[in-house]
Amino acid sequence: MMSLANNITQTIAATLKKHNLSVTESRKRILQLFLEEKGALAHGDIEKRAGEKFDRVTIYRTLQTFLEKGIIHSIPTADNAIRYALCKDQCSAGHHHDHHIHFICNNCQRTYCLDDVVTPEIKMPKGYQASHVEVVVEGVCKDCK
Repeated sequence: MMSLANNITQTIAATLKKHNLSVTESRKRILQLFLEEKGALAHGDIEKRAGEKFDRVTIYRTLQTFLEKGIIHSIPTADNAIRYALCKDQCSAGHHHDHHIHFICNNCQRTYCLDDVVTPEIKMPKGYQASHVEVVVEGVCKDCK
């Protein structure tokens, strides 16, 4: 039976290979953080958890690369901060298909992707064309309830 750590290591290598990215320590560590987290992560969360090995610029560049390649997607928050979460398989470079609702818990401050709740269709007025819709719901998560 394969260990959880071994499984995560293989997932990391496969994900980076799938997106034609070289395997670097920063990419491996940051992707590992996303795989271990059940919610979304902010840049500051990653900076704290990644250890002193990686500076702010390395983390920023890694996040930008992951965004561009469709590995993670960004989630806006009420305080204009940005959180990041893993994309599902249907995302690819330049094409995010994260048409789900994001939930921010007012108690624990975690951000969750609610994959089973699809973003509602929004009818735009004549002359307007939407290219991206994001729905953020705030409340209390099931763990805090």
